[in-house]
Amino acid sequence: MVGPTAAGKSALACRLAVELGAEIVNADALQVYRGFDIGTAKPGVAERRAVPHHLIDILDPVERYSAGEFARRAQEAFGSIASRGRRAILVGGSGLYLRALWSGIAPLPEVNPAIRAELEERLVRQGLEELSRELARVDPIAARRLGARDSQRIRRALEVHRATGVPLSEWIARSPFGSSAVAMRKIGLTLPRAVLYDRIDARAREMMSRGWVAEVERLLDSGVSSEAPAFQAIGYSQLVAALEGRVGMDEALEQLIRATRRFAKRQETWFRREAGIEWWDARDVQAGFGAIMKAVLEKNGRGADE
Repeated sequence: MVGPTAAGKSALACRLAVELGAEIVNADALQVYRGFDIGTAKPGVAERRAVPHHLIDILDPVERYSAGEFARRAQEAFGSIASRGRRAILVGGSGLYLRALWSGIAPLPEVNPAIRAELEERLVRQGLEELSRELARVDPIAARRLGARDSQRIRRALEVHRATGVPLSEWIARSPFGSSAVAMRKIGLTLPRAVLYDRIDARAREMMSRGWVAEVERLLDSGVSSEAPAFQAIGYSQLVAALEGRVGMDEALEQLIRATRRFAKRQETWFRREAGIEWWDARDVQAGFGAIMKAVLEKNGRGADE
């Protein structure tokens, strides 16, 4: 189940899972982090009691996650679910992670731990801006692709270049995907852009009313660094900036809504380029639920559904 954020993927996946006796495998890059609940739209207690969920709350906020690691863990989850004679429903909007699963992903070179430690020390001493400038010099393609505050991936790109002398973007261009692919039925949810943007706006404000700011404060007070990988996420990075006094809270809300809209647009563009996705207007899901379930049963049998 794929599509842009706020399209209703999780709700439809849960309903399908209940009807089919299936289990859900998370393909969202941020729901893996413990404590990052409200701003990631993580399934609630009731949903997780009704349907077993996999790859949620598996990492601490300081840990790294990657497309390759996701693909490995997802395939393990599929195997576990299949061993119980149940279906798996994969749901999420992290396009690169899903492509790694669909097409396989080529391994990147190993990096000497000393290089990683040196870059982490430089991050503390010189700041992320200096590392970003270096990446722009040695790998401008990767620098343009990565967000300015994405410290995890900026460091990873520098690690690869430092270890091999070859830019990360060139490694990816040479052999972006490997051979350990997983085939599955692909269902996508879509909405007219204006409707989607309204949903994003409403959801962001609802998250704020549910205590999103307090969640960020608790995480920071617990000792999680604002530079932790999980805090680079859209929404969380803006709220951290507000709590640190760099922007006002109202401006942070508007910034995170705009950033989420841009992200949703990129998701739509990405998934439209993927082959084999059967698209449904999210507004028609209620009336068309029976048809969606019938299609899954007819064409997929037992195995992984998306």
